[in-house]
Amino acid sequence: MPVVAPPDPKTMTGGGSDDMGDISWVTPSMWLSYPSNIPNLPGHHWSNAVAMATPIAHKGIVAGGKAHAMTMIDLFTDPELMAEVQDYFDNVQTKDVKYQSFLRDTDEPQIHLNEKIMGEFREKLKPFYYDPEKYDTYLEQLGVEYPMVKK
Repeated sequence: MPVVAPPDPKTMTGGGSDDMGDISWVTPSMWLSYPSNIPNLPGHHWSNAVAMATPIAHKGIVAGGKAHAMTMIDLFTDPELMAEVQDYFDNVQTKDVKYQSFLRDTDEPQIHLNEKIMGEFREKLKPFYYDPEKYDTYLEQLGVEYPMVKK
């Protein structure tokens, strides 16, 4: 996919959700996307999880890891580039909009909400925890042979 400019915040209607949104309002941050899954799979579905364990995904993750590493080398070795990043953060991203978390200092994680379901399934899930000491891949542990073009 080509590198594209960030979407216009006035027309952006949604996207993924994680704690990166909170972090990116406190410090300069970036998000790199790279191909590490099969296109058009339904999110949060078992087919996504299995696809992530394939050689195709591994190649994408390796390529993405290299892009991350090269980007960090650029940032750490070019003080002018790092200054530009900080300038954008201070004078564009956070110039007119200041972040305020929805969480209060007194808020506690609601881990009790999953207590019953985790009590029911935790022991049943343990045989499926990946053991890298015994297996090279999670698919190998599950006994799944993935068809390879080359051996």
